[in-house]
Amino acid sequence: MRTSDWPRTATRWTQLTLAEDDPAHLDVDFWTEVMRDSRSNAACISAGGYIAYYPTRIPFHHRSSFMGDTDPFGALVEAARGLGMHVMARVDPHAVHADAARAHPEWLACDPQGAPIEHWSYPDIWLTCAFTGYHREFITEVTREIVREYDVDAVFANRWEGYGGISHSEEAQRSFRDETGFELPEREQDPSDPAWPAYVAWRRRKLSELVAIWDAAVTDLRPHARFIPNLGAFAARDLEPELVRRVYPLFVVDKQGRSGIEAPWVAGRVAKRSRGLFPDRPIGLIASVGPEHHQHRWKDSVAPPEEVRTWIVDGFAQGAFPWFTKFNATVSDPRWVPAVVEAFDLHARLEPVLSALPITAEVALLDPGRAGKLVPGAAHSFPDEDGFYQALVEARIPFELLADQMLTAERLRPYKVLVLANAEHLGEAQCQAVREYVAAGGGLVAAYQSSLYDEHGEPRANFGLADVFGVDLLEPVRGPVKNNYIALTGEHPVNAGFGGAERIIGGTRLLKVAAGEDTRVPFRFVPDFPDLPMEELYARQAPDAPAVITREGPGRVVYFPFDLGAVFWETLQADHGRLIANAVRWALGAEPAATVRGPGLADLAVRRDERGVAVTVVNLTNPMTMRGAIRETIPLPPQTVTVALPPGVEGAAARLLVADADAPVVVRDGRAEVELAGMGLVEVVHLIWEQR
Repeated sequence: MRTSDWPRTATRWTQLTLAEDDPAHLDVDFWTEVMRDSRSNAACISAGGYIAYYPTRIPFHHRSSFMGDTDPFGALVEAARGLGMHVMARVDPHAVHADAARAHPEWLACDPQGAPIEHWSYPDIWLTCAFTGYHREFITEVTREIVREYDVDAVFANRWEGYGGISHSEEAQRSFRDETGFELPEREQDPSDPAWPAYVAWRRRKLSELVAIWDAAVTDLRPHARFIPNLGAFAARDLEPELVRRVYPLFVVDKQGRSGIEAPWVAGRVAKRSRGLFPDRPIGLIASVGPEHHQHRWKDSVAPPEEVRTWIVDGFAQGAFPWFTKFNATVSDPRWVPAVVEAFDLHARLEPVLSALPITAEVALLDPGRAGKLVPGAAHSFPDEDGFYQALVEARIPFELLADQMLTAERLRPYKVLVLANAEHLGEAQCQAVREYVAAGGGLVAAYQSSLYDEHGEPRANFGLADVFGVDLLEPVRGPVKNNYIALTGEHPVNAGFGGAERIIGGTRLLKVAAGEDTRVPFRFVPDFPDLPMEELYARQAPDAPAVITREGPGRVVYFPFDLGAVFWETLQADHGRLIANAVRWALGAEPAATVRGPGLADLAVRRDERGVAVTVVNLTNPMTMRGAIRETIPLPPQTVTVALPPGVEGAAARLLVADADAPVVVRDGRAEVELAGMGLVEVVHLIWEQR
C-alpha cells in the first residue's frame, strides 16, 4: 500500500514533456534506459490539459492527433512503475484549442477591453483565465480522470496560473469586485493604485483556493496522492502559508538553467530561497537539458554537458533534489544523456550522507521576495541581493536565505549575522525583531534603503532601524550619480586590505545620513567633482558625509548608505566585494565555524549534526562562470578545509565522499584541517568527531 510520505523518497526525477507528434514514434525502451541508468526514482510524464496523451473521454480535452489507438502516457507509466519509480502526471492548463475557445469563451483570459487573448506563440490557440470554470471545473475533471485511470502518485501542473497578466474576464472582474469593492487594476505593479495591493492579495487567495480544490480532487481518489503545482516565477511565498503547510508535501521550482549574466550559484539559491520560507519541505530544482534563452527559445536543443552537470550539482549541493526535463521525446542530439546520468549518479552516491545532515550557517541574507510585488518593475529583480550573494560566495562565507515574511526572533535565533542588502519594506514587528536580535548580541550588516518603507510600501521619514544603524536620514536618495568615491578614514577592520588605497569607488545612488556619537565612520563620501573634461578630474573638497558607519554594542552593526550590492552586481568591482566581506566578517566577530581557503570561486554548503560536519565544495572556477555556458570544468587548485571542533572533541576522522578516500586530519587551535590536493566539479569533506 502506498503511503503519503512518498515525497521523501522521490529524490531524482526524470521529466518527459511530450510534443504532439511524439506518440507516432515514441521509443519507450530508450526512456526506460535513461531512467534506469540515471538511477531516477521518480518520473513526471505529460498526460493532459492542453493536449491529452491518453484516451480521454472528456469533451474539448484535445487528444494528440498522432495518438491513434495507442496510450503513450500509459506505456510510460507502466515502464516507470516497472523500475519501482514514483510517477507524477503532468498537465498544462494555460491554453486551449480553437474548438474549446468557441464553445466556452467564458474560459478565456481577456484584455481590459474584454477581448480574448490569443497565444503569443501559436495561432488560433487561446490563453485561459485561472479564475473561471476552466480551471475550477474542467481541469479538476481532467485531474480526476487521470488519477482514476492510472497508477500515479501525483498530478503536476505547469503554467497552472493561466494568463500571467491581469485577466479581465467577466468572471475575474465579478469576483474581484465582489470580494474587494475595487475594479481590476489597469496596470501591474502600480503602488499608487489602491486596487493593486488588493489584487495581489486577492490573486494569492484565489490561486491558493484553486490548488486546494485540485488537491482535494486527487486525494479523494487516491489518499496518498497529491496535486503539485509548478513553482516558477510564481513562488511558494505567494500562496497562503496555511494552505502550503496543509497540502504541499514538496516544492518543485521551474528554474531550468541560467541565461544572460547569471551565475551558476543561482541553482543553489533556489534551495536556499525555499528553505528560507518553509525549511521542512523538500525542494526540487527542474533543470533543462537545453539552454535557457528567453528571447530565442531554443527549447528543442542541448546545452553543453558541463553546464547541465554544474547546474544540477550546485542545486543538490545546497539541498535541492535533482530533476531534469527533456522537451520532445525525440532525441536528435544525445549529448545531454551522459551529463544527466553522471550528475544523478553522483547525487545517488552522496545522498546517504547529505540527506541525513541539515544545512546550517551562521549568516543569513534576507530574501525580499514579498516586498518586490509592491514595487514597479521589481517583482523578480533584486540586484542588491544578487550583489551581496555574489560577494558572500566569493568570500566563501557559508550563508542561508531568510524570507522577509519569516523575520521573527525565533527564525533569527540560529544565526550570528543578519544581512539586509536593501530590505526597503520592513514592518514595525520586523524592525523590532531585528532590534531585539542585535540587542541580544546578533550582528547586522545593512545597506541602502533598508527599513525606509513599511511593509505596505509607505515611506518613513527616517529609517525604521535608525536607532540600530546609529544614523539618521538627512536627505533622500540622490542619483544616479557618476564618478563617486568613498575615502578611507581611520583604521578599522571594515576598511582593511585595500593595499594602501586612500579611496575606492563608491555608489551610484546615495543617501545623506548623520552618524550617531556612538558610531565610527571608516569611509566618507568624497564630494562630487567632474568626470569631463579630463583636466577637471580632481577632488575639490575633503571627504565629508558618512559612507560606511559601524556601531559596536551587544551586537556589531555596519550600515552602508548607498547601493553597494546593486553596483557590485552591475560592475563586479573587487573592492565592493571586499567591503561586503569585511563587514560580514567583522559583524561575525570570529572566524566562521567552517572555512575553505585557496584560490578560485567555490560555492559552499555546510551540513552539521552532533556527530560531525559535511562541507560541500562546488567548483565554479571557469571563464564562463558569469556569462555563457560552461564548456569544461577547470580543476580547482589545492584547498584547505577547516572546521571548529565542538567543546570536548579533540579530533576527527575525515573522508572525501566524491574521491571515495580517507583524508588525513590535523588539529590546530581547536580546528580540524583537511587538505584537498585538487578537485573537479565537487567534493564533500565528511568529518566525524572522535569523542574523548
